[in-house]
Amino acid sequence: MQGKRIATSYPVLVQKFLNENEVNAEIHEISGSVEIAPGIGLADAIVDLVSSGSTLFMNGLKEVETILKSEAVMIRNSNLDSQKEKLLDKLLFRIRAVRKARNTKYILLNAPNESLEKIISLLPGMKSPTVLPLAEAGWSSVHSVLNENEFWEIIEKLKEAGAQGILVVPIEKMII
Repeated sequence: MQGKRIATSYPVLVQKFLNENEVNAEIHEISGSVEIAPGIGLADAIVDLVSSGSTLFMNGLKEVETILKSEAVMIRNSNLDSQKEKLLDKLLFRIRAVRKARNTKYILLNAPNESLEKIISLLPGMKSPTVLPLAEAGWSSVHSVLNENEFWEIIEKLKEAGAQGILVVPIEKMII
């Protein structure tokens, strides 16, 4: 990166990293959409936060160096008053709902009524699957929630049992 132009929203962090590695590069501080900088000729490289890497990929970029690994943590003050305690409980409730949904999928499928008992037995659901009649006689729509770790195994069994038109939808939040 010697002599190159680097776009980032984190100039202090980048400068520290460059100094530690004896690299002389020009830092361009920008906020938001850092990943477009190489494409518009503003920079030769970028330094940005990356979680999945999909934004990098969509912009023709690839990760070549990790300069910092981090994670968000919550630290609780043991002397919170009741109002702050309630606020913290609300926040934790919301975080847990999002985290719980992370490894689950909502599935919808069509099932012949003669196979419903078998299909329902394969679906754990939150309490039990939802079963709704379809306009076509002899068929029902079955809705349930699956854990990502069991997903493919259960889907194969559902197909063997006669399930058709299986739709899979990500779950954003899950309140139990």
